[in-house]
Amino acid sequence: MGKKEREEKKVERKEAKKQEKTLKKAEKKEKKEEKKEKKQSLKKTEKNSVKKAAKHQVAGTPVFAQSKEKHFTNRELSWLEFNERVLNEAGNPRVPLAERLTFVSIYQSNLDEFFQVRVGTLMVQMHSDEVIRDNKTDLTSAEQVQAIVKRVTGLEEKKARIYEQLMGELEPHGIRIINFNKLSVDEGKILEAYFDNQIAPFLAPFILDKKQPFPFLNNKELYALVVLEGKNGKKNSRNRIAIIPCTNSVFKRLIEIPTRPGCFMLSEEIILHFVGKLFPQYEVAEKSVLRVTRNADIDAVEVYDEDMDYRDVMEKLIRKRRRLSPVRVELTRQINPLVKKNLALLCGIGEDHIIQVKTPLDLKFVFSLQNYLREKTELFYPKRVPQNPVDLDISLPLIPQIEKKDVLLSYPFENFRSFLKLLSEAAVDPSVVSIKMTLYRVADRSKVIEALVEAAEHGKEVDVLVELRARFDEANNIEMSRRLEEAGCRIIYGLGEYKVHSKLCIITRKTEAGYSYITQIGTGNYNENTSRLYTDLSLITSNMNIGKEANDTFNALLRGETVNATNYLFVAPNCLQNKVLEYIDCEIGKAKIGMPAYIGIKINSLTDKDIMLKLYEASQAGVRIELIVRGICCLLPGIPGLSENITVVSIVGRYLEHSRIYRFGVDSDDKIFIASADFMTRNTLRRVEVAAPIYDERLKERVRHIFDTCMKDDEKGKLLTKDGGYVDRNLSDVKVDAQETLYEEAYEKAPKN
Repeated sequence: MGKKEREEKKVERKEAKKQEKTLKKAEKKEKKEEKKEKKQSLKKTEKNSVKKAAKHQVAGTPVFAQSKEKHFTNRELSWLEFNERVLNEAGNPRVPLAERLTFVSIYQSNLDEFFQVRVGTLMVQMHSDEVIRDNKTDLTSAEQVQAIVKRVTGLEEKKARIYEQLMGELEPHGIRIINFNKLSVDEGKILEAYFDNQIAPFLAPFILDKKQPFPFLNNKELYALVVLEGKNGKKNSRNRIAIIPCTNSVFKRLIEIPTRPGCFMLSEEIILHFVGKLFPQYEVAEKSVLRVTRNADIDAVEVYDEDMDYRDVMEKLIRKRRRLSPVRVELTRQINPLVKKNLALLCGIGEDHIIQVKTPLDLKFVFSLQNYLREKTELFYPKRVPQNPVDLDISLPLIPQIEKKDVLLSYPFENFRSFLKLLSEAAVDPSVVSIKMTLYRVADRSKVIEALVEAAEHGKEVDVLVELRARFDEANNIEMSRRLEEAGCRIIYGLGEYKVHSKLCIITRKTEAGYSYITQIGTGNYNENTSRLYTDLSLITSNMNIGKEANDTFNALLRGETVNATNYLFVAPNCLQNKVLEYIDCEIGKAKIGMPAYIGIKINSLTDKDIMLKLYEASQAGVRIELIVRGICCLLPGIPGLSENITVVSIVGRYLEHSRIYRFGVDSDDKIFIASADFMTRNTLRRVEVAAPIYDERLKERVRHIFDTCMKDDEKGKLLTKDGGYVDRNLSDVKVDAQETLYEEAYEKAPKN
């Protein structure tokens, strides 16, 4: 072939590739349009069905279709109710003082993420061409944001009262956060010298004018906002705004006063006090510490580029997230209305999104305060250590034990080491041919990753699905995926429009008797750090039916698909919500013929409208329903004629309640599952989630006991009322703390090996 022909072929290939790319983009656009049309059609159908139901309402039929807003609460406002329960623990005198500091910091970090994700999404929707409404309360995005800002303003007042109370209670223990009013003249001079020598050289003040536009303010970093005016009343310069970054790795945030051990001042307050020294030509008219919270809700599809590696796409997403629009501005001091108006314009937000906060804008420094108190053990929770599991002898090989009986691990009461030991055994066991695993969030220095790397190095076939879209863990997951790939593991990243949130591990063995599976299905991530902080359940079984179906589920993911039918597992998006509804229907059927009927659900959030409507129907049929919902709950219990048979409890305690349990039926005929899925539409229909049945009667009794103990909790458990509020429970003279009870039992029952 001559040079000319080669060139022609090259041009042809290039043109063909270009046409193929154009075709793919057109197909993608067409699918997007179809999806939009389908969504609009579903919305229209739903509205028509509600109208039709209201029109044909007769006595004795369900009434929830008539007035949606009376029978559901808004998910965003329900979440704020949850975060208030976290804040209440910061003010709870029965919680050790140093631990209360943790809760006030968690409240703030929770709220930050809420604004970044949920409020960010709503604010994007506000600028959409169509009016988007909450399908449960009919509130528009703008109405929800307005309600959120109003509610948060009230919560910030409560946080300020609790923070002041905490600081006051720390003083008898030798810890004080002070301001300049409490310093002597000599101490003021010491801090001024500290500012001049240790802080000022590392500051970069920035005065705004026509040539210097408003700077980019990094998400959640601290800045000093200063209003400057000409000295001695000179009119040669109009008032100006200056911005000084206060977040710096060079100087410490928490600065101890040299003459007063245990007395501290925050670096941003020192900067604010001496800020005039940075602008000798001006007088400081007003000043405040400022912090911006930016939208962080980006869909990976939006930044997708088919010519890029998927990891590169996610890295691009992380970079883009850092520069998204502000959704909130916090100030520690009041500023005049004109400056506030200008600041809102510069940040591109409404003035109501500028919130005055009477506490430090970043509360992570409380963990440093805790370090000063470590020797005062009475100010902390009693030390708890995860115990050896009841179902395993960890001094012996685990695989033979699991082949004889199903195993249930309960975190943090039992240790995560036993699962790590199982992975390490599988890595070197000659009979193990492959390990398949889904990873959503892992620890920074993950021992799970180490075990998978070891397995690959021993010649095992290791297939790992790493979900790169685990929000705020993307960077860590990208790094882990590279490490696994370098070790020889086969890596896949998510599944198109579905996030893979399942907790699934399949160990395949081949022996003279044939092949077999060791399958692990859990409610929580493969993360040894959070296993000490979250309550979770993990089923490990050699059941072949479960193993085959779990393997089919994973193989579908390898093909970029989801399973359409299952017999044993619940697998979202196609085989979870429908199966839950079927099981609820079964209990409804029992109740209608006078048989005992019961539903018990333990989850983090409840927002799935189809499931809630079915639970209302079950309550009306006489089914007894107990729900343990830690966070968002859009369902309202106790409404006469609708939900009087439903009880909802939320537990906010020392450990984060994270295990998901589904119970259907009573006594020995009940069906019990543990799951990775909450009852949120995003989990039931838009993610890959797995729920596993518990068959062993011994393990079923353990799960029942865990559930029932949580239902008896009247120390940390709060009862949801029909108006959407939460109240204390008083079930007995001696308060029950479910988490403490379960830990005590773990100590009592732990095998001594």
